[in-house]
Amino acid sequence: MSANEDDNIEDLQSAIYKFPPSVQAVIEKVCPSNDPLDQPDFNAVDYINSLFPTEQSLSNIDDVITKMEQEIRCIDKKIRTVVRGQTNNNQDGKTALQDAQKAIRQLFIQIKDIKSKAEQSEETVKEITRDIKQLDFAKKNLTSSIITLNHLHMLVDGVETLKDLTRKKQYGEIILPLQATMEVMQHFNNYMDIPQIKELSDQVQQIHIELAQQITTDFKEAFSGQNLKHFTQLTEGCLVLSALDPKVKKELLVWFVAKQLQEYTHLFDENQDFAWLDKIDRRYAWIKKHLLDFESKFGSIFPQDWEVSERIAVQFCHITREDLIKLMHKRSSEIDVKLLLYAIQRTTNFENLLSKRFTGVTLGDPTKQDKKVAGIAAASITSDGNVPGNPFEEESTEKVEQDKAMPSLFANLIGNCFESYLYIYIESLDRNLFELVDKFMADCKAQPPGAQAYEGIEGPSSVLSSCADLFVFYKKCMLQCTQLSSGSIMLSLAETFQKYLREYAMKILQSNLPKIGGASIGSSVSSITREFRDLSTSGFIQNFQSFLKEGESSRFNKEEQARICCILTTAEYCLETTQQLEEKLRLKTDKTYADKINLSQEQDIFHGVISNCIQLLVQDLELACEPPLNIMIRMQWSTVESVGDQSSYVSTIVAHLCQTIPTIRDQLSSCRKYFTQLCVKFVSSFIPKLTQQIYKCKPLNTVGAEQLLLDVHMLKTALLDLPSTGCQIHRKAPATYTKVVVKGMTNAEMILKIVMSPTESASAFADQCRKLLPDLKIPEFQKILDMKGLRKIEQVQLLEEFKQRINADSSSELRANIVQESPEHEAGRIKRLEKLIKKRM
Repeated sequence: MSANEDDNIEDLQSAIYKFPPSVQAVIEKVCPSNDPLDQPDFNAVDYINSLFPTEQSLSNIDDVITKMEQEIRCIDKKIRTVVRGQTNNNQDGKTALQDAQKAIRQLFIQIKDIKSKAEQSEETVKEITRDIKQLDFAKKNLTSSIITLNHLHMLVDGVETLKDLTRKKQYGEIILPLQATMEVMQHFNNYMDIPQIKELSDQVQQIHIELAQQITTDFKEAFSGQNLKHFTQLTEGCLVLSALDPKVKKELLVWFVAKQLQEYTHLFDENQDFAWLDKIDRRYAWIKKHLLDFESKFGSIFPQDWEVSERIAVQFCHITREDLIKLMHKRSSEIDVKLLLYAIQRTTNFENLLSKRFTGVTLGDPTKQDKKVAGIAAASITSDGNVPGNPFEEESTEKVEQDKAMPSLFANLIGNCFESYLYIYIESLDRNLFELVDKFMADCKAQPPGAQAYEGIEGPSSVLSSCADLFVFYKKCMLQCTQLSSGSIMLSLAETFQKYLREYAMKILQSNLPKIGGASIGSSVSSITREFRDLSTSGFIQNFQSFLKEGESSRFNKEEQARICCILTTAEYCLETTQQLEEKLRLKTDKTYADKINLSQEQDIFHGVISNCIQLLVQDLELACEPPLNIMIRMQWSTVESVGDQSSYVSTIVAHLCQTIPTIRDQLSSCRKYFTQLCVKFVSSFIPKLTQQIYKCKPLNTVGAEQLLLDVHMLKTALLDLPSTGCQIHRKAPATYTKVVVKGMTNAEMILKIVMSPTESASAFADQCRKLLPDLKIPEFQKILDMKGLRKIEQVQLLEEFKQRINADSSSELRANIVQESPEHEAGRIKRLEKLIKKRM
């Protein structure tokens, strides 16, 4: 298509008018059409292509043009007809518009006339109803005046009645008039500027004052004498006080409660023998008896909503707390843990009794009270079986949260005074734990860990009973401490727990590990303990590993092996239980101190003990494999004439592993993951040693290399099945273990395959080495040449060829690194260097 034709099509498309969608919808509704020319999205090019789809159809172009011209003429004719018709319609439209305007003017005149008549009707109605509205206003004012006069009459009569009843002390009859007068006075709050109303209000206020003074005096006179009289009059007086200012009732209750506790303050003065902590029960016995006597004699006097008994009990708690604070400060040297716990226990029981007896409504807003709950939780802890249950998993988190959500309002109302002396409890706990650890040490000397398990049938290693006893004791201490407080005392408790977890790890577990050669890990316990605070986990393991290198190589007997497994399972149990202990301590401690509790260092120590045990077992396995490996390097591999079954040293290694691994696996059945770690560490250490021993097998002929390759393959098969050796149900080895074995043993096999490769072509031999062992270094390549028995002269060319391969690979890597660094990055580095130099200068 030419450029002129494109311009014509663009002009044609620009001449098409596009109406809005609403207009287009109306057009389609009025003039429906299926003609493509009438469509809003008409496209001229598509329409022409539909008329002439092929080149052959262009032969009919004249007929199509003729048809189009006929349609154009027909449309023009229709347009002219419509235009002519619209000429006449314009004149008719003007006439119709004039008629409509005339009708509108007539309608406006009629509306105006109707509005005028409506206004006249409204004025007529107003004239008719004017007198009725005046009567309505008059009636409303008259009604208000009558009600006000009635209230005024009631107020005047009420004031006179109140004066008369007050003078006669007829409290029972004065309640209703008093309440009625107070309600009537509310109607005159807006009329206090009237002198007569103000005078009546003052009289009512004066009557209130006189009633308050009179009833208060009656109470003081009645309860000051030996013989109480007029109980009914006092009961009615209480009802009157309830209607008066609450301040009056509060002052009376303060006086009455102090009167009731006057005897208590004298009996338990700080100079009296009964005041000390060892007789604290007498304080609580006195208030119990006094409350019973009070309720039987005077309980009916006071209204129930006054909660007089509760007020007496609460004030008793405040007085007792203040007295105990002063007394304990004065005689602090006489307080021991037994006396302190006795006093706290009795106080807690009394506070629990108050929380059951009273609602705590007199204590005010519960959110302002101490949220700590005092209660004794019973612990049912079992230590039967090989692995005892975790004592800190017995109480669910939901239960603890429920206890915290429903605190007792009376908790620590008195017991708060013991908070400053709880350090005595922690000191006693420290002494008890010290004695307990000493007992554990004595038991271990009498019967070493694992000895009991070894005496019977071989099976899973038991956790030391001392470990379960320690955590059971911890739980009892924690439950007892939560009764005392959940504040800073819990932080001190956690620090004490940390101290003896470290003691247990060092003195019971670490020191009882069997000797290594002529040295003992336990011999270094004292020095490690002295430097314990500055000792990290890595340092702890390095210290231990230094012992592994000392002394002569010696094997562990079955009893020592069982002891190591027993200590490992115990350390694993301690590790998990310490994690639970940390969670429980934080859960039971106030948020202010909870974040400061951290037992991660103790967990690291138990991790270190576990690592030490695993390292000892790994070393024991390695020591047994050393003699067969030494036999391997002493064999005459250059004289081997044929490949047979696996060599005797392989059978010895496999037999040792098959004998030892099942026993260890059974003893570590309760901590399977550490058995897997043991296997991984063993093969990670054994395979490199095997590889180094293979380098020492020289010289090797081809048959000797094949025999050694067979031996390595048999060892590889045995190592892959090592975790499930002797197991009735074959389990697939863990992927991490399999990966280590395959990688290490494949490397050993590749070394032997290189030894078997021909050396006639130095280039081909170097390529074969880089192909089989891409990471092979020059010293190892030298060892391989020595294994082949080549002379130094024969090795020169091979070494040069191998060095060229390494240099070529190194150059390729260097070029790749250079390409990765962009010029912009290098320029930025140069600029930073220049700035640094300028700054220095």
